[in-house]
Amino acid sequence: MMTSWLWVVAISSGVLLWTWILYPIVMWLVSRGFSVSLSEPQSPLPVVTAVLATRDDVETIAARVEDFFTTTYPLDRLSVVVGVDAATPAMLDAIRTACGSRPVVITQADAPGGKPSGLNAAVRSASGDILVFSDAQQRFAPDAIGLLVDRLRQDSRLAAVGGALQLPGDRPGAKGRSPVEWYWAMERQLRAAEARVHSSVGLSGSIYAMWRHEWQPMPDHLILDDVWLPMRLVLRGRRVGYDLAAHAWDARRTNVAQERLRKVRTLTGNFQLIAWLPSVLMPIRNPIWLQFVSHKVCRLFTPWMVLALMIGCAGAMSAWVPPAFLSAVLISILAGIIAISVTPKARTMTIRALSWGWSLQMAVAEATVNGLRGRWNVWR
Repeated sequence: MMTSWLWVVAISSGVLLWTWILYPIVMWLVSRGFSVSLSEPQSPLPVVTAVLATRDDVETIAARVEDFFTTTYPLDRLSVVVGVDAATPAMLDAIRTACGSRPVVITQADAPGGKPSGLNAAVRSASGDILVFSDAQQRFAPDAIGLLVDRLRQDSRLAAVGGALQLPGDRPGAKGRSPVEWYWAMERQLRAAEARVHSSVGLSGSIYAMWRHEWQPMPDHLILDDVWLPMRLVLRGRRVGYDLAAHAWDARRTNVAQERLRKVRTLTGNFQLIAWLPSVLMPIRNPIWLQFVSHKVCRLFTPWMVLALMIGCAGAMSAWVPPAFLSAVLISILAGIIAISVTPKARTMTIRALSWGWSLQMAVAEATVNGLRGRWNVWR
């Protein structure tokens, strides 16, 4: 019986260790051995269309459109297309008026609506050689568009390239990072390492670019356009880059409840991707199979591996640890809990960490139920 418990501990701890520690380290080390050969881009500069799919209010859309034009990229080579979901003709006219004389096309999202329908409608109206995608709430660094365009022009292997989403805690002088901001700091480095080896497994919907001729319409009710698109490209033999220097800034801070809703949506999207694009799980079809499984699939097992580890440790201790020693361990744990509870700073930090950890693992559990039931309507 003892051997069975040890196997449970070994397998669960091994999956967790590989997923969250070893895989990022190994990928970073392996990526050091890959160099990116960049060629001198040819003139003239390509025409760029910034694409926005949204259902936000007029003021938010107009502010996002205006931000596109604060770029250092030549404005005579830039246009914007906005696909607006659930908009009335009056709202579309109001957006056009709010955008003034800017070269902007405002169009209604396709039925049945949703972000992929907005993207499909917007791209049909795009005239640029390169498409740059963003969301309504983020803002680009002035050089972001130029950096993305340069990467596509300088590396002929790339069909698309992502930029780095920056959160409030990433700004110079910020007073520390939240757990979500630390997660994204790790995620950016991991995506950059994956791209050096072959391709980034996912991009951020707030900032990525691709050649217009590489675009294919997205299916209705798709949740994760920014994972579907790069994986479709990779399965077609193309590559997807990542530029850490191209920044999109998000001014919003999320609380535990908001982040949980976001994680439920994105993790459900991973299940949907596997169900709708099963080739991603086939090593003979997916050239970045190991990266996809390690980065996307293994993370879906995290709460179950944590639970298995706890059960395995408890079973091993009950079968192997002498009762007197086990009592001492339990007393020590209780003493530690008491010490934390009477120390305000330690109590606050512990409660915050446990709250974030519990919420995010419950998000995985809810996403698992959504995936098993094929419930993809998770936009809230």
